Amino acid sequence: MDRQWNLAALAEGESGYVQSVSTHLALKHRLEDLGLIPGTRVTCMARSPAGDPCAYLIRGALIALRQADARQIALCPAHQRGA
Repeated sequence: MDRQWNLAALAEGESGYVQSVSTHLALKHRLEDLGLIPGTRVTCMARSPAGDPCAYLIRGALIALRQADARQIALCPAHQRGA
């Protein structure tokens, strides 16, 4: 499968595990504060009617992220982790 696995690529209801966050330092620290660290399971819960932003379930909290930011978060598909 050559689908690029990043947070923005998740469909509603689909999950993945964070592998890395490749964004500017201030945003990276903010995302880490929200619990978005390697190994964290993330589920796409909803997309706005225009498709941006999207709501993601991260460690029990629902967090909205812009697609530009979500593309900077590399994922491992949930099925590869046995989940």
